[in-house]
Amino acid sequence: MRAKFDQQLDTLNVMLIEMGALCEEAITYAVRALNENSDEMRRLTFETDSIIDEMEREIEALCLKLLLQQQPVARDLRQISAALKMISDMERIGDQAYDIAEITETIKDEENNLSKENINRMADASIKMVTKSIDSFVNKDMDLANDVVIMDDIVDKMFDDIKAELINAVAADKRIGELLVDNLMIAKYLERICDHAVNIAEWVIFSITGEHVADKHIGEKEGL
Repeated sequence: MRAKFDQQLDTLNVMLIEMGALCEEAITYAVRALNENSDEMRRLTFETDSIIDEMEREIEALCLKLLLQQQPVARDLRQISAALKMISDMERIGDQAYDIAEITETIKDEENNLSKENINRMADASIKMVTKSIDSFVNKDMDLANDVVIMDDIVDKMFDDIKAELINAVAADKRIGELLVDNLMIAKYLERICDHAVNIAEWVIFSITGEHVADKHIGEKEGL
């Protein structure tokens, strides 16, 4: 019985890795839609979000099966509970990538340079955080989970830099007000994606220690 249970936990881990990879792809496609003004990248973002939604349902069903049909010990219960919380955050990551891609439909290609460099840096950071948060769960790696929590401060600073850059730009040219709002919303969605990655990391820590450390940043770290 335990061997079968462990096999199903391994399946859960594989599915979480796959869902995390889809989240990374969705973010990548959405930012490429911005950078390239690409309808194809927007289509891929929307399709990937739909797959993420389906995976959430499949993983939820597996978790409930593990809870109802097996006899998990406390450690197993924490792992399954954490997985249920994590897939909710990953589903939201897919939604926010979708939202970014949707916004890019209204931005003309020739207007596409405002805050591009900082937005791309923020997108790279969000992908790293999602990757690390999922890896920390699969490998039960507290240090990796803590890294994700620490990185959130760096991303918040990136968002503040983008906001300041956009405010200065619109002060110099009030005609770009609508573009400012679009780019600020994209940056905000990226910040939210990073917040969801932090949530995942915090649930990883819970699955290992039994303590949920929401909003507690562990240590200090410079750079990414």
